[in-house]
Amino acid sequence: MTSGPALVSILRQGSYLVASIHTALDDSQMVRFQADLVDQIGQHRARGVIIDVAALDVLDSFGSRTLRTIAEMARLRGAVTVIVGIQPDVALAMVALGMGTGDVATALDLEEGLAYLNDRVGRSGRVAGMPELRR
Repeated sequence: MTSGPALVSILRQGSYLVASIHTALDDSQMVRFQADLVDQIGQHRARGVIIDVAALDVLDSFGSRTLRTIAEMARLRGAVTVIVGIQPDVALAMVALGMGTGDVATALDLEEGLAYLNDRVGRSGRVAGMPELRR
């Protein structure tokens, strides 16, 4: 059995994970992506997550809601999330349909997403605004 190209890739970059969605995902694929990404946050003890959606030319309400859910799950696991690469037409459609990313940060591209995480997480690996753990 041959497999096609990967629909999503999740790569580790220091204390960050970079998840790139390469093509539109159906609902079950989106749920699988969510589970895989949240699992890898724990495995790699990631402090930040970048979700790159630059390859998407459409983002439905389920996908938008799932991205917000991923960001909330990541926050609960101690990681900051930023969504990068939302195409202009996708942004226009999301606004027209009343969809959004909620409190999830967005950035123009991967470079700005990394700058955002570096600003929020910094060299210490501590997320700004999160209380210090007591031991």
